[in-house]
This record gives sequence, C-alpha cells and structure tokens, in this order.
Amino acid sequence: MGPASAVSKILDLVYELEDSLRADVAVSDLSVYVTNIKRLQETLKLLTDNCRLVVLWLEDVVQFLQNNAASDDEWYLVQVVSKVVKIMEQLQGEGGPFCREGGDALSNAFDNLESHYMHLLTEASFPLQRDIQEMQDIVEVLAANNRLEKSVSIYAENRIENFRLTFQALDLDYLNIKWSETDSVETVDSYIDEWGKHMEFAVRHLLRKEYNLCSKVYRKFGSDVSMNCFAKIAGECGFTYILDFGSRICRCKKEAIKLLSLLKVFSILDKLRLEFNELFDGKFCTEIRNQTRDLVKKVVHGACEIFWQLLVQVEFQRASKPPEYGNIPVLVSFVTDYCNQLLEEENSSILIRVLEIHQVWNRVKLEEGRGLLSNEIRSIFRAVEINLVTWAGMYNDANALPHFFMMNNHWYLWSSIRGTNLEELMGDTRLSAYEESTEYYAAWYMRESWEKLLVLLREDDIILYPNGRAIDRNLVKKRIVVFCEEFDDLCRKQSKWILSDKVLRWKTRQMIVESIIAPYKRYLERYMPTGLLEYSAERLENIIGSLFKPNVGKYGGSKCSDLIGINNAAVSRFSSTPAAA
Repeated sequence: MGPASAVSKILDLVYELEDSLRADVAVSDLSVYVTNIKRLQETLKLLTDNCRLVVLWLEDVVQFLQNNAASDDEWYLVQVVSKVVKIMEQLQGEGGPFCREGGDALSNAFDNLESHYMHLLTEASFPLQRDIQEMQDIVEVLAANNRLEKSVSIYAENRIENFRLTFQALDLDYLNIKWSETDSVETVDSYIDEWGKHMEFAVRHLLRKEYNLCSKVYRKFGSDVSMNCFAKIAGECGFTYILDFGSRICRCKKEAIKLLSLLKVFSILDKLRLEFNELFDGKFCTEIRNQTRDLVKKVVHGACEIFWQLLVQVEFQRASKPPEYGNIPVLVSFVTDYCNQLLEEENSSILIRVLEIHQVWNRVKLEEGRGLLSNEIRSIFRAVEINLVTWAGMYNDANALPHFFMMNNHWYLWSSIRGTNLEELMGDTRLSAYEESTEYYAAWYMRESWEKLLVLLREDDIILYPNGRAIDRNLVKKRIVVFCEEFDDLCRKQSKWILSDKVLRWKTRQMIVESIIAPYKRYLERYMPTGLLEYSAERLENIIGSLFKPNVGKYGGSKCSDLIGINNAAVSRFSSTPAAA
C-alpha cells in the first residue's frame, strides 16, 4: 500500500497549496505566490503520474485477492481495494472532480495575478523598478499558461487609460475648434506653439516612457510582443488625434501667411524626427508612421506651393488701382514685412530645408536652398518696383501725385529694409538706390507743385519810378492774394495725401517751408512789412504743418498679414487684397 500512501501525502500538499493561493496577491509575497502556483502545477502533474502507477499496482492486487480470497475478511479487503482503485481512476482521468478542482484553483490564481498586474499598471503614472520586476514575474507565469495575449490586452487597456487621463490634465480645448478649408489659418495659428509643446511632451515623455516600459516588461518575449503592445497604446491613446491637428492646418485655405504656419509645423515635426523614427519603427506601427509621413508631405508641398506663388501674386496685383492719396499700398507693406519674416533665422533655415526636400521628392535639378530663397525674394522686390512704376502712371494727376507716390514708397522701402535681414540680402547698392530715388522723386514733386508758386512772387513793376523807392502796394497785395489763393488751392488738393512715416512727413514739410515759406516771408518783409495778417508766413507754415497726416481709422487700423490670400482658381490670386490700396 506504499504507493497509495504516497498519493495521499501528495493530496495533502495540493490542498495546502490551494489554500495559499486563495489569499489576495496584493497583501502576499508575490514571489511566494508565484512559487506556490508552480508547485501546485508540479504537484498535480506528479499526482496524475503516480495515480497511474498506483492504479496498475492495485488492479493486480485486486485480481490476486479475487483469485485467492477464502475468508470474509479477505473478501472485505477486496472490496476496500476495489473502492480505492475507483477513487484513483477518478484522480487519474481528465475532467474528474479533483482535477477540475485543481484546475479551478489554478485558474483563480491566474485571475488573481491578472488583477494584481492591472493594479500595478494603474497604481502610478509610471511604475517603479520594484513594480516592473513584479510585472515581469507575472507576465512570465501568464505566458507559460497561454495567457500572454490576454496580458498584453490588459497592459494596453490600462496604459491607454492612464495616457488619456494625463492628457485630460492638459489644456487641449483647441483640438475641438471647428474650421473648414475656407477658413484662414489665423483662426488657429496662435495655438501652433502650444500644439508643439504638447507634441513634444507626448512623444519625448509619455510615449518614450511607454515604449521603454513595454520593452522592459516583455523583454523575455521578443521585440514583436513589446512593439505590438506599444503600437496598441500609441494608436488608441489619443496621440493620433493630436497629430491630426497638423493635418487640419494643412487643410486651411491657401494664403501667404499660411506659409509661416506650415514652417512652424514642419519645425515641430523635424525636432521630433529621430524620436518618431525610433518609436514607430517596425510592422506594428505602420498606420501611425504613414499618418506622420502624410502630414510631412502635406506640409512640404503646401509650403512650396505658396512660396512659389508669391511672385505670381505680386505680378497679378499690377493691374489693380493705386491708393487714392499716394500712400503705401498694402501689398508693398505686406511684402516687405512678410519677406523680413521669411528671412528670420528660425523661418529661413526651415524654409531652405523644405525647398531642398521638395526638389529631391520631385527629382528636379538640385539647387542650394539658400540661393533659391534669396533669388526668389529679389525677384519679388523687382516685381514690386515694376508695380510702383505702373501704379504711378495710373494717376489722373500727371504732375505732383505720381512723384509724391514714388517718393513715399521708395522712402518706405529704404526705411523698412535698412537694418533688417532684407538689407543683408538686397545689398548696399539696392538700398542706396531706394534712398537716391526718394530724393529724385522728392525734387520732382516740389518742382511740379509747390515751386510753381514762386513765380507768383514776381518783383517786376513793383517799384513805381525807375531808381526810386516808392512801392506799388496795391500790386504787391494783389500778387500776395493770388499767391495765397494758389497756396490754399494746393493745400486743399493735397490735404488728403498721406505720408505715414513721421520722419518723411517732417522732412517733406520742412522742404516745403524752406522752398516756399522762407521766400514768401522775405517777400513780405521787403514789400509788405505790415498788414494782411490773414496771409502771414506763420499762418501758411501752420497750414503746412497739418498736411500729410495718416487717417489711423482708415489707413492705420488694418492688419496687413490678413489681407493677402491665394485662391484655388486656375489663375491663383490674392483673394482678399483690395486693389493696391
């Protein structure tokens, strides 16, 4: 009966191990709990194996006793041994009550491990090394019992929820803003920097830590298991929704200012390029990798399309009307400010890369990106200069206003380019040419307007007698009145003309005073020392001091950056630019 006794001892151990596995894993020593699971599995196997041997031995005993039993005691022994054989057969057979109980105990133990595994995953944003070791031990046991796939699902579900909770703590309301392809990028441009910070936080902190944690927990099962788990987290945690914000920017209507927004988006993606390549490598991250590449393509194509359209748009504006009062056309101020922005280091370095990438993708002859940028901006300003000449020729006033307009705009170009990145690109020669042109057109402006008044201050016939001193006061008064009437008429004509730059405005007023008021004052002092107070030099000088002021409400209150747009029509144009004004 020795084998039967051995089986009995094994049964006692099984019951003891089952009791130990009913305890809560969280308050137990995990290593002991895992060890008891393994011991129970080994014990059940040993029991099954021993049952087979005991049954064979006892069956021989029963057969012997049946053949040789003579007394009642011997037949009773046959009955007892037969009953033991039947019990042993139940222990041995699959699906027997005891085996089912043992199987249930193990199943419950595995469930307990999964619950503790879930607890470790949710207890902290990122588990400590001690917890990671416990997670590795749990996964190893679950994997050995055909529960690896379930453990991956548990892991992914809990880490996804943790990721989402972290993002809920951030201010992501801008992701819910609704806009269409007809809306300007200005609607959301102010959120791009914030989006960049959230992208960096998501990739370099959250996803990087998730990637490392997956690799550690599932390191014994190969990269396919850990990458499959990480891909589930990255694809379902909400990161792709954040990434889609960049694609939505690409879908905004095409306009010049959108180029600057696209350069911001490219810069953000480019800074994260190495992390993207590492985190989303392999077959399991194909979808998110394709989404990222598609966004980069949209950004590059969209930026280059707008950049190469800028010159076309400037030339297209040539047929529009010039500003009514000789002021700076919106196009001129916009192009100057805009090109200066493009040449800022943070923009130019990105734009150069984008232009070079676009060349490679389109397999065209490669040119150095900086040269492409510089040459195109020079061409744009040449087109602006031609526009100015064309617009000047459109004024009905064939005399002063065209020269006033050219003086105003060449001064604007000189003062706006001086000391900026544009000066370095355009060179001293071009800048000096703008300054010289300002002086040239200023001289013509004076010649065609104010200086014509000087002929009215004639001195002929004023002296009544040859070599005498008597003055014909009536004639002097008549000439002064005519002069002042012409002066007033000229002031009325130019009262709405605008010089937005206060330095040029002051210089122009001083030029008029020195050329006209000073001679007039001397004329009065010589021929009309008293009287005619309404025509005093001081009065005229005060009138000149009120000329050329900008009307802020009409001319200074608009924002240039939102006035130039590009349509999708066959012939693209600046959709929202009101003529040249």
